[in-house]
Amino acid sequence: MSKGYSCVGLFNPKTPENVGSVMRAAGCYGVNSVFYTGTRYDLAKQFCTDTKNVHRDIPLIGVEDLKAVLPLGCVPVAVELSDDAKPLPDYKHPERAFYIFGPEDGSLKKEITSFCRETIYVPTKGCMNLAAAVNVILYDRLAKGENFSHH
Repeated sequence: MSKGYSCVGLFNPKTPENVGSVMRAAGCYGVNSVFYTGTRYDLAKQFCTDTKNVHRDIPLIGVEDLKAVLPLGCVPVAVELSDDAKPLPDYKHPERAFYIFGPEDGSLKKEITSFCRETIYVPTKGCMNLAAAVNVILYDRLAKGENFSHH
């Protein structure tokens, strides 16, 4: 059995606090790398919520286009509230996944969702914080997966 492979893509993240918390989640759940687009994060102050300094072990890479950095063999999965999205409780995670999340103050653009093979959402009564959504998706992957745990 393979241990699986997962990456996170952040489309135009806004705050260093959320990016730091995403990095902390990446460390907790064995993510291999985190990519982000946009310039808003670059203009913000250094994140303080990555209290484990995971950014020293897991690459955080600014890119122009998330589609261009899709790791070989990974299934691109958009995480977005939309009519055609699958609810997370019913979702079976791929062994190799590239989860793509929208910004804290917006949605993923069609240019992103159109290249994603699947779109999933967390059933809630409202929108989740970016870092909270990343934690929930990655925990669900761990809980449902076979051999995705790095413990």
